[in-house]
Amino acid sequence: MDEKLKILFLCTGNSCRSQMAEGWTRALKGDVVEAYSAGIETHGLNPNAVKVMAEAGVDISGHKSENVADLLHIPFDYVVTVCGHANEHCPFFPGKAKIVHVGFDDPPKLARELAARGKSEDEQLDCYRKVRDEIRAFVETLPGSLV
Repeated sequence: MDEKLKILFLCTGNSCRSQMAEGWTRALKGDVVEAYSAGIETHGLNPNAVKVMAEAGVDISGHKSENVADLLHIPFDYVVTVCGHANEHCPFFPGKAKIVHVGFDDPPKLARELAARGKSEDEQLDCYRKVRDEIRAFVETLPGSLV
């Protein structure tokens, strides 16, 4: 049996998008991909990300916010940056890791903008749901879309 591909999903704070990507990958592609997530910084796990992933049947409540510096020893095949900041500040990965950028909107930022305009909590959660579904669609293309 072939060894699973090791994929790291990297974003700024490892609180939302990269966590969703790790969760979806474990749920949908766990037979062929060993998924990790990390951030350039650690901001803690976003409770709204946990909530909308649970709505879709994926439990990420046990995840924790990881700093990429703590994972540099892992021989990743791919590092997928899911936000522009992480793409611009992606550290050097020793070995064969190929860096791929697949950007997604920032749900917490979008939700804050909606809240400032007086939108409901459910309307704010829709930002998270939209990005959750976009990330799922991307993960469904793995690993073929990376190789």
